[in-house]
Amino acid sequence: MTAYIFPPPAVQSLPIRGKTERFPINRLFFVGRNYHAHAIEMGKPVDKSVERPFYFTKSRDTLLDSDSTTPYPPETQNFHFEMEMVVAIGKAGFRVGLDSAHELIYGYAAGLDMTRRDLQLVARDKGRPWDLGKDVEQSSVCSEIVPMQGQIIDQGTIELEVNGQTQQSSNVDKLIWNVREIIADLSLFYHLQPGDLIYTGTPEGVGAVKTGDVITGHVQGIGAVTLTIGAAE
Repeated sequence: MTAYIFPPPAVQSLPIRGKTERFPINRLFFVGRNYHAHAIEMGKPVDKSVERPFYFTKSRDTLLDSDSTTPYPPETQNFHFEMEMVVAIGKAGFRVGLDSAHELIYGYAAGLDMTRRDLQLVARDKGRPWDLGKDVEQSSVCSEIVPMQGQIIDQGTIELEVNGQTQQSSNVDKLIWNVREIIADLSLFYHLQPGDLIYTGTPEGVGAVKTGDVITGHVQGIGAVTLTIGAAE
């Protein structure tokens, strides 16, 4: 038995609809600027004919179950919500073709990529990594995983409300790179593994929240995710 000088981190996991077992998490991948209208509102339009998708990662311990409360994070004055459809990978794959990309899918979830926008934009404009803006503690919020082995979701409303007021409303059929394309492309860079989550991008309408706000997001056919913003520590 291996001995450690302090207790190792617990396994990060998410509930699975209809099951007592939980879904263990391996890595968190995020697709940047994957809706045209959001890319435009961020001042960085995307031309799919000459560009490939780009990705960033976040630490596994940023994962937070839906229906949680997270403190307003330090060193930011502009904490943003981003509503996303999440793909849960259930099978290993490397250099996967478009025709077989669906075979890696275990299921889907509704997720939030919470972002220190002010820090992200400073880093972006200076050509620095986005970590301080994106890799924020308790910022990768996710609902339960809905098992949908091998299924491709290519349409369905995606919406977000803050305190009951709609802020984001779109459809996943507006993804610049769809689920098949994302899985196939990402698998050129990584050996995808069971437990990987892919946040597929956010539509337009992102905005700031404050202490006390309640965020609720929905993806049609998948479910909802909820987050309450607590007081700063």
